[in-house]
Amino acid sequence: MRFVPVRRRTVWLWLLTAIVLGALSWVVWQKRQPPRDDAALSPQARLGHAVFHDRSLSASGQQSCATCHVEEHGHASARGIEHGGNQMQATGERNTPSLRYLWRNSSFHFDEEGKPNGGFFWDGRADTLAAQAAEPFLNPAEMANADKASVVAKLSRASYAREFERLFGAHIWQQPEQAFAAMTQALASYQTEDPAFHRFDSLFDQVAQGKASFNPAQERGWALFKDPEKGNCAACHTAEPAANGSPPLFTDNSYDNLGVPLPVHLRSQGQRHDNDAGLCAQVHVRERADAKNYCGAFKVPSLRNVALRRAFFHNASLQQLRDVVAFYATRDTDPQRWYGVNKALNDVKPAYRANVNRDEAPYGQKPGEQPRLSEQDIDDLVAFLHTLTDADLAARAVSLAGSTAVANAAVHAAAPVAIPKVVTSR
Repeated sequence: MRFVPVRRRTVWLWLLTAIVLGALSWVVWQKRQPPRDDAALSPQARLGHAVFHDRSLSASGQQSCATCHVEEHGHASARGIEHGGNQMQATGERNTPSLRYLWRNSSFHFDEEGKPNGGFFWDGRADTLAAQAAEPFLNPAEMANADKASVVAKLSRASYAREFERLFGAHIWQQPEQAFAAMTQALASYQTEDPAFHRFDSLFDQVAQGKASFNPAQERGWALFKDPEKGNCAACHTAEPAANGSPPLFTDNSYDNLGVPLPVHLRSQGQRHDNDAGLCAQVHVRERADAKNYCGAFKVPSLRNVALRRAFFHNASLQQLRDVVAFYATRDTDPQRWYGVNKALNDVKPAYRANVNRDEAPYGQKPGEQPRLSEQDIDDLVAFLHTLTDADLAARAVSLAGSTAVANAAVHAAAPVAIPKVVTSR
């Protein structure tokens, strides 16, 4: 019988435990799902539901809206930056955002203080849900259709084509522009009407309604979240109800340049990724005299369901929620941790680095100074952020947190095992 060292067996035991925990939590999540009441949706929204899940509408036949906006991840990506293209050979450049809690978003504009606000996508270039829904169908790195007529031809062969005709007329297929617009409006109706996209039933919502309470760590995290001298998260991730009394979205839909780091895989390969100018390159801004002031800025996302994300920031540079909070806390006090030696702000072009937010807490300290947030503060903020997970997804969030903890423990357990050095000529 082959002898397996104790440490190695321990590592595999941890990993097996992670797999089992994830599988069990998935079963729990599935059993907790209420049956979707499609009858409560308008005919147009039901049509949008069909389009949202139809892979045949992509050039590859392998990708639908739901492929990248996965319901059990809060209608966000399961991995961050997605693959697409006519043979699924292309890779996008930005993290796939969540589609939940977008229906109240406004079109892009400059507010009364002259600050950019609203819009869809990381750079706000789309003005409506329908306009946002249109782009992936024609993006060569996503669904990769040649043109609108190609999409409409596929629609005309779909199982729900007769319903499309019933809603928009039997001659709709002879009008590709109108048919394509009708399809994107159906997608917008689906995302607006289906409660799954705006549930407002997280633990935070239950606490706000007096139906539950935070545990001590969550309570401390909530206080730090609002404290303008500590976390100061609420400065952009607004935590107050809207003027009409509806629950907070945890975003003010503003834009910010955080100076996020270059993704590690690009850094290790010596590649640059700082060609993404963000807000200043989009159509509403690029012709302005002050456009350069907005270079490197990206839209502030909602924090609802943030604990389910697998990648963070516009470039998907971090993969753990705790690392995200730690980045805010120590970006300025320990830049080497995030950028490497003498490479601060390595995903922002030198010409745009003056735009990086350095004034608001938790920023502002110098390298080597004490961060505004302690390690305990970071843990408490993460505990609070988990309270923003929608109830239908809460078991999934527990699964991700447990799997991460087990995997981290496995890495630590494996550390003493000697690994042969591999010499390469490259």
